[in-house]
Amino acid sequence: MGVRLMVVDDHRLLAEALASALKLRGHRVLAAAAPTSGSAELVVSRAPEVCLFGTAAPSQPGVFDPIARIGRERPQVAVVVLGPVPSPRGIAAAFAAGAAGYVRHDERIEGVERAMVKARAGEAAVAPQLLRGAFAELLHPAVQPDDEGQRLLRMLTPREVEVLVRVAEGEDTRLIAAGMGIAPSTARTHVQRVLMKLGVGSRLEAAALAARTGLLDRAVGTAQGPDGLA
Repeated sequence: MGVRLMVVDDHRLLAEALASALKLRGHRVLAAAAPTSGSAELVVSRAPEVCLFGTAAPSQPGVFDPIARIGRERPQVAVVVLGPVPSPRGIAAAFAAGAAGYVRHDERIEGVERAMVKARAGEAAVAPQLLRGAFAELLHPAVQPDDEGQRLLRMLTPREVEVLVRVAEGEDTRLIAAGMGIAPSTARTHVQRVLMKLGVGSRLEAAALAARTGLLDRAVGTAQGPDGLA
């Protein structure tokens, strides 16, 4: 029995090519779309059985946010990530976001089909060697002094660190301005610079990125340290 599915990928041609191949094999493709960053709303509205989610950067912060949203709003949709062989951290991030499977993007079409069927049945669709690597990384994390959170924190000025902490605490522009003793226009400028430096489009995304990378914990420590701004 064919699978009712959607294919999303940052590269539309790849999404459409895979969708065409699966149609020829008897599956019902509801849509082939790009980019993945805007896929959650489409998947939620179409409600397929399986969503194939193609990404070239599984370790990039925020790449699996659409999967988390799909899981919250359409938990019955099984998402299978199609990607390169990432670091184990990338595999772990996919499953932590709610993915039901991870398949290498150079897998044969038969392997993609097997993953789709397993995911639809509620099984984990991932090669054993990839899963072993992910568990090993989680159980024995490598010490990385120059990690993502620390790298992002170095991009911010002390003033912007305080702004980030306040944004994460849910303060709006007026409260940020009052708490820091600055004009609302200045506070707004600081917020925009923080968003730009972090490469996100909203305050919510900034707070989520900060929490996910450990940046927020470091930012709080910086803002409240002996020479902090709090």
